[in-house]
Order: sequence, then C-alpha cells, then structure tokens
Amino acid sequence: MPDVVVIGAGAFGTWTAHHLSNAGARVALVDAYGPGNSRSSSGDESRILRYGYGTDEIYSRLARRSREQWRELDARNGSGLSLWHPCGVLWLAPEGDAYAADTRATLEGGDYPLELLDQTMLRARYPQIDTADVGTAMLEPEGGVIMARRSIQALASELTRKGVRVTRGRVEKPSASGRLSAVQLADGKTLAGDTFVFACGAWLPSVFPELLSQRIMPTRQVVMYFGTAAGDDRFTASQMPAWIDFVSGIYGVPDLEGRGLKVGIDAHGSPFDPDTGDRTVDERSVETARAWLRRRFPAMTDAPLVESRVCQYENTASGDFLIDRHPEHENVWIAGGGSGHGFKHGPAVGEYVAGLIAGTTTPEAAFVLATKGTIQRRAVY
Repeated sequence: MPDVVVIGAGAFGTWTAHHLSNAGARVALVDAYGPGNSRSSSGDESRILRYGYGTDEIYSRLARRSREQWRELDARNGSGLSLWHPCGVLWLAPEGDAYAADTRATLEGGDYPLELLDQTMLRARYPQIDTADVGTAMLEPEGGVIMARRSIQALASELTRKGVRVTRGRVEKPSASGRLSAVQLADGKTLAGDTFVFACGAWLPSVFPELLSQRIMPTRQVVMYFGTAAGDDRFTASQMPAWIDFVSGIYGVPDLEGRGLKVGIDAHGSPFDPDTGDRTVDERSVETARAWLRRRFPAMTDAPLVESRVCQYENTASGDFLIDRHPEHENVWIAGGGSGHGFKHGPAVGEYVAGLIAGTTTPEAAFVLATKGTIQRRAVY
C-alpha cells in the first residue's frame, strides 16, 4: 500500500484512515480543527443508524456493514462511556406513504429485521408518543444511536496509538493539475504522500471550487435538545427508540446521558459557510421543533430548550455520496457528499475508499462524479 494523506477527520476520513492503516499503508490524517470538532458535520453528540432507505438498498447494505464496525469500536473503547446505543429506530408515516412502502419492501426483501406496529401496539409500547395520525409505523430493532463526536475522537485516538500521524492543520487548495507529491498547510508545512484522500465534508467546495462549488452545497442545519422533567425516564433510550417522521421533516433521539430529547429538522436550510457561519439557533427552528413536540410528545410541550447545535449538511444534488478519483489529479480521491445521512456509513465508506485505492473494489455507479448534477433534486433521505 502507498503512503496516504487523508484530509478531514470526520466519519469518512477517520474510517478511511483506519482501513488504510489496517491494509498496511502509512497514513497521515489532518483536519483543520481536529477530530470531532464543533464545526464539523461529525461533531454533534449523536447520530441515528438505520437500514431503511426506500428503494436504495446500497445504503441499507452500507449501514448494515457499518453497524458491525461501530459495535466493534464500541467494544474496543476503553473509556467506559458508550459509543453505541441499540435502542432501535421507529418510522412514523401516514397511511399509504410511498417512501415507507418502498422501505418496507426493500428491507423485507433483503432480510433486514423489521417490525410492523399497529395503533394498539404503538400505544402499548410507546404511550409517551401521540401516534393518532400515524398510518404506518415500522421499527428497525437493529437500529440505534451512535455517540458521534465521542466515536470520532475515540477512533482518532486509536489511530494515533497504531502509528497514524494525526495532525491539526488547514490544507491549502492544490494549485496545479497532475500528480500530487504533497499538500501544503496554511502554516507553510507540507505533508508528502503517494495518494491523497480529501474527505473534508463541507469544505470540499472551497478546496476544489472549479470542480465542486456547484456539485456540493453546504446548508445550515439545526438540532435542539429539550430537557425532560426531573425523575421522568419515559424519554430515555431504555423506554423509547430514535425516530424518523419523514412527512414532518423531523427526526430525533431519546434522552441519552441526561442531555435531553433531541429534535432535528431535516429540511435543507440556507447556504452555510462551515468556517464563519453563525451557529446560534434561530427562533423559527425552535418554534418548528416545539410545534412538533406539542403534536407528537404532549408531555414535552413546555420542556425547556437545554442545548442546541448548528451544523451543516454537505449535499449533492440527489443526496447520493460523491466518492471518486479527481479528474485532474490521478492520485487524488474525493470522499464526500454525506448529504445529512452520511455519518452512519463512515466505516463502510472508509472500507470502500481503501478498496478503490488498492484496486480491489469496483466503483459504485451512484457515487461517481459524472452522476453529480448542480440542481438539487433530493432523492436519497
């Protein structure tokens, strides 16, 4: 294996470094702000892992493979703090919803565990959730929640112990076409290598503006944590799953480690600069979350907002990943386009990128640069 420099220490980058190192490469991993930093798309507390993706089973397969590796990382983690919470993921949809129907067909056809819940079963299992308007409810029992920031930092620490050079520094835009021999950092230092993987998420359009400024579109996304009442454990992971309410554009995570019930808004926000964008939660997002809580979790109607995060999606036009060789640099690979659902797939993406570099993996058509348009027509959720 060649010497490889991986730029970006988020889910895609750290797992790529992991698999390359395991394959025998000498790896350097560099990130402008450090692994799991608050500006990154991998920097929040938690992320959902689910298998369901409508008809797009490629992501179901990646999620299943990734789940194995997240669990293995959790088992190796010696901090005493959980990285993986196997609480399941609940889908909520109206009767006849096409995306839910496609998801059910794909999961059942691929032998992915899935439970269908009627209204009686929903009320019995989750009385804290108002599901009166839910026509289709499906539980993915193997789904759950990854502690995002903690997991990335745990993996980066493991890489350091294995001899991977983990560096904090901003990589400058490569200035010429052709084969790269090194990348330059903002402080003037250089990192030499045989192969370079740019997995720097929402920063990709600024690193390769001519190629990606219209193909990857970072958007401002808000998540909020609402405090549960003292002594009330109905909203913890032992009592309820993570959930996805696609029609409402809302997803969420149970109260983990006392941080509060997480409510995320999945609709694409406004264009966002990951370096300088304002990360103060806006009142409109809070109002949207509270309206949803009143309808779905009545007991949380007056719950205080205890934490909030503003992160970003790095969207491709369709929502498919962008994982391909740079057309002007023969030894440069791009791994990005997480589009709001990429985190869970980090282990399998890293494995895939390592295989591409080694020449042992066949490129997936949905991920290649040639399929990436410039007008958002989101199809993958």
